[in-house]
Amino acid sequence: MTGEAFSVRSVRLPAAYGALGGPDSLLPWSHVEERMRSALNYWIVTVGPSARPHARPVDGVWVDGALCFGGSPQTRWVRNLMANPSISVHLSSEAEAIILEGTAEYVTDPSHPLAVPSTAASNAKYPQYYSGTEPPFRPFWALRPTTAFAWTLEGFPRGATRWRFAER
Repeated sequence: MTGEAFSVRSVRLPAAYGALGGPDSLLPWSHVEERMRSALNYWIVTVGPSARPHARPVDGVWVDGALCFGGSPQTRWVRNLMANPSISVHLSSEAEAIILEGTAEYVTDPSHPLAVPSTAASNAKYPQYYSGTEPPFRPFWALRPTTAFAWTLEGFPRGATRWRFAER
């Protein structure tokens, strides 16, 4: 997310959780990006028409500051996103939290700036899904977070960090 405007601060937590630490304890954005790039899958939470949350793991790639992921329109989570594109994403970990929030964009245009790099990254990350030929464009979802949270359990709550990104 080079060049992106964002604010960074400690996460707001109850005082009973302990001392947060100062600005020097905050995690760098590069910590989040490295983990997003290397994750094998991503847990997404969507909200259905009945306002019930729906959590599922999905394959995806982190490209140019966005999580790009796809799925069948027959799945509940895709139907949920079509009706309400609000989403929360987190990584599977017992030692740290990485949480992204925002509005997912459904990308249907093969000339979209994320289309070529996300297809190439998907092909490299998940070669088992491709036959060795150039994969065709498939519509996908892209999340550029508006808010992100990260912390590690070691020393928590020191270092618990929140980023807020400028509207996109």
